[in-house]
Amino acid sequence: MPGQHQSLLADFLHIRSQTVALCAPLENEDYGVQSMPDASPVKWHLAHTSWFFEEMILKPFAKDYAPYNDTFTHLFNSYYESIGCFFTRSERGLISRPTVKEVYAYRLYIDTAVEKLLSEKNTQNSTKIHQRLTLGLHHEQQHQELLLTDIKHAFSKNPLRPVYMDTPFQPSSKAPPVTWIEYKEGLYEVGYQGEDFSYDNECPSHKSYVTAFKIASRPVTNEEYLSFIDDGGYQKADLWLSDAWTLLKAEKWEAPLYWEKQSDGWWFFTLQGMRHINMSAPVCHVSFYEAAAYARWAKKRLPTESEWEVAATTFPIIGNLADTGMYAPSANTNNSHQFYGDVWEWTSSPYTEYPGYQRLEGPLGEYNGKFMSSQMVLRGGSCLTPKDHIRPSYRNFFYPDKRWQYSGIRLAEDL
Repeated sequence: MPGQHQSLLADFLHIRSQTVALCAPLENEDYGVQSMPDASPVKWHLAHTSWFFEEMILKPFAKDYAPYNDTFTHLFNSYYESIGCFFTRSERGLISRPTVKEVYAYRLYIDTAVEKLLSEKNTQNSTKIHQRLTLGLHHEQQHQELLLTDIKHAFSKNPLRPVYMDTPFQPSSKAPPVTWIEYKEGLYEVGYQGEDFSYDNECPSHKSYVTAFKIASRPVTNEEYLSFIDDGGYQKADLWLSDAWTLLKAEKWEAPLYWEKQSDGWWFFTLQGMRHINMSAPVCHVSFYEAAAYARWAKKRLPTESEWEVAATTFPIIGNLADTGMYAPSANTNNSHQFYGDVWEWTSSPYTEYPGYQRLEGPLGEYNGKFMSSQMVLRGGSCLTPKDHIRPSYRNFFYPDKRWQYSGIRLAEDL
């Protein structure tokens, strides 16, 4: 186990440093902004991911561990009722103290304590420490993605339209024509089947009956979605679910989030600032409601999550993921089918438990299981997802109206 701990420590230090590196382009003033209730300030992400290691690993398993600050147990708890009360999510932007400097000191304190714990001989709890630390690392990778989506939303609300990173976009090129990949009906194994890490909501693997279907060879592009807009898609009530239509009218949706129509065409806000829309890139920042309306307009449908997994499992995990450093959806130039990276893809499946699912005991049981209500499943990762964080069985989930995540559309059809 010591060798395993050393390998895990290397992963821990690497992923923790990646989070800090994502903050390098920011100024102190950027760290505390909360632009909407669904988003969190950068400073909160930095502190909460440290809180996770403190509460889940250091307090239970580190001998004579002294907490950095007892008030942080409440302040940076996200939603763990079994650990205690937590600060209201919609008011995280009010936490002007601790300062950014102190939050970084807190991170260093936690990193040092975890390194000390892993250097000790702790055979009695080694397995639990390993499991929880691995979960904590994947949890931090989720927050790396959230950190970027949240700062993008905050910057989009700033009239100065700040630029997070000044890098060139991929040159626009014509997207390849859509082809359709066919799959026979039958019983397919769905869910995680390997020996490495997976979240509890990916398990257990089980048989899923899938009728014959075909699925698009790539996601829907901006150009294709613009045809939906130009055809009055946002004005045709018959394309929309009832809740969606009510929300659309109340919020005055006319295009995906961050799209702006200017005198010389459509622009959209990116982490690289305002840019002309790349018509060949996958459409991004659409809600489930918009994805479902578009599919109805196109006389297709969204795939179920079982269909998506059956199809994606036949392709390697390659694509425009966070490791490319592009942080923007790209055009399909190598016929990769784009099942991984670029945009999370909405499915038609509600987020519920698999047959035989057992929620974990204690606070870890609150990680996924208690959210299995009123949300929809997305698959495949985005351009902000680390490559070693995604797999075919990975289940992301959001409420159907949410748009600030890098979410897009892939179509399917019955055979």
